Amino acid sequence: MKDGFLKIACATPDVRVGDCDYNTDRILELISQAHTQGVKIICFPELSITGYTCGDLFLQETLLQSAQENLERIVKETKKMKIVSIVGVPCCCRNKLYNCAAVIYNGTVLGGVPKTYIPDYGNAEEMRYFHAGHVSENMDEMYVPFGTNQVFYCEVFPELTFGVEICEDLYTADSPSVQLAKAGATLIFNLSASPASAGKPEYRRMMVQAKSASLCCAYAFADAGIGESTTDLVFSGHNLIAENGKLLAESELFQNQMIVTEIDLHQICAERRRCNTFTTDEEMFRVEFSMDMEETTLTRPIPKNPFIPEDSAIRSARCKDILQMQAVGLMSRMKTIGCKNAVLGLSGGLDSTLALIVTAHAFDLLGLDRSGIHTITMPCFGTTDRTYQNACELAKKYGSTLREIRIEDSVRQHFKDIGHDESVRNAAYENAQARERTQILMDIANDVNGLVVGTGDLSELALGWATYNGDHMSNYGVNGSIPKTLVRHLVRYEAEHSEKELSDILLDILDTPVSPELLPPDKQGKIAQKTEDLVGPYELHDFFLYYVIRHGFTPSKIFRMAKHAFAGEYEDAVIFKWLKTFYRRFFTQQFKRSCLPDGVGVGSVGLSPRTGFRMPSDASMNVWMKELDKLEETIS
Repeated sequence: MKDGFLKIACATPDVRVGDCDYNTDRILELISQAHTQGVKIICFPELSITGYTCGDLFLQETLLQSAQENLERIVKETKKMKIVSIVGVPCCCRNKLYNCAAVIYNGTVLGGVPKTYIPDYGNAEEMRYFHAGHVSENMDEMYVPFGTNQVFYCEVFPELTFGVEICEDLYTADSPSVQLAKAGATLIFNLSASPASAGKPEYRRMMVQAKSASLCCAYAFADAGIGESTTDLVFSGHNLIAENGKLLAESELFQNQMIVTEIDLHQICAERRRCNTFTTDEEMFRVEFSMDMEETTLTRPIPKNPFIPEDSAIRSARCKDILQMQAVGLMSRMKTIGCKNAVLGLSGGLDSTLALIVTAHAFDLLGLDRSGIHTITMPCFGTTDRTYQNACELAKKYGSTLREIRIEDSVRQHFKDIGHDESVRNAAYENAQARERTQILMDIANDVNGLVVGTGDLSELALGWATYNGDHMSNYGVNGSIPKTLVRHLVRYEAEHSEKELSDILLDILDTPVSPELLPPDKQGKIAQKTEDLVGPYELHDFFLYYVIRHGFTPSKIFRMAKHAFAGEYEDAVIFKWLKTFYRRFFTQQFKRSCLPDGVGVGSVGLSPRTGFRMPSDASMNVWMKELDKLEETIS
């Protein structure tokens, strides 16, 4: 539960229809297994104590009495286990029979939740036995809260507030989960007995993911499986756990499995805080309980590259969409201002390469000749032959108008003007080159009546790795919302869809170390100034950036997640070193982001002062650094 992680499970027990003793034995076995694995809440299918397909046996007093006795047995035998168990059982209330979920914890039934919507179509005959659960009463003989209007609230961990609905409730237009979420439930459990049919798994999966997305919640679906009567139906035991639209765990069909994963309740709450259209105005009865706060062992995968889809087909489609968005953004700006020329500095590095790709696509959309793209290569003290040649060849392959302007003499004249010793390779030495290049680009744009296309990416903006009023400035920044890890995939996508000669150039650029090339090459003429040696690996910084901006997580939680995601690749001390660097640079470099040029946003994380992240340039970082200092003490 520490850091908001909660381990939950959905389990399909083997059942014998009508044999409550046998079914309860199987339920208790699974509860014990889950407890051993550190699960805090486990959910079972609909009517799991009796079996869902009992038919008219539900009207037999003997079955109902056995179900109640076995419910009490589960309560007693799990008393010493610190795990919430949600089981399906038929319950009587005022001489009416209800299809219920019993929520069991610490030797008591916290509450009983009846099914709200009783199906009466196809092979469903529940209306023959059960009443709809629009009630709020006391369960006969059990004297516990009973009704559809209750949420279960953990006193020591308020983020853990869960609700329960049953099978058909998920598929209705007015799903109870909507009211539960509006009443504060961050986690919804569904006890189901959903008959198998062709195409049903895809539909069920879509519904569970969509519900978790629309309600900003985790949704856990426990389904009946093998053992239910096959007189007319078959059940597949399709268990699902989703969080904010993402599927975290799924069982195999017809296997009667238990799935276990961790949900991130802090992430859910963060999502709700930033989504001001999510309302919490429902009044419901709150059933309170308490759990010990413990650290949850993480087993759920945490992607190393949160900006990059792991599935290759989805990743390819995403790259195509992003390139189109970037191109349309630039196209629209040029069309609006009546501009037919674009100017960009081409270094032979990743960012300027992506900017040229986007600009070429924008010109194609406008129906303009690519000769109107003025690519300027400006070699200086740190330019290597590899990047120079790649820049020149790339410009030619895209049909742009290439100009080479060597800036050594003008920069040296500037050093002379300001009295700077060229042998002193400090910030003035480096930034003078960057600002000279920007001045040239702006002046050429004036000369050709063009627009300067910015090349800087989101990762550089987060770290402030840009020269203020140098490469920091442009007329329109096409890469400003693209993190460095994603830049690589966009360039690779272009390479995969280009003819061989162009593809070879793009692939060589991908293989070139990231560098501003502001310091002279080494003795072998290779890049000496490597960005990631100076500010840290971009894959780490992009990981930090995503969770800082998208979810507002604490430094300690991000450190924990990074250790899990990059286990075996980076030592803990290395991850911490660059995390501290990230926070320091993120705060101190905000002034550069406060005056960014316009640029298209393509994702949910951005740093534009207009549509992305808004922060005062003089905000204090002390609170974050204080937590980092405490964290550092724990690292050996």
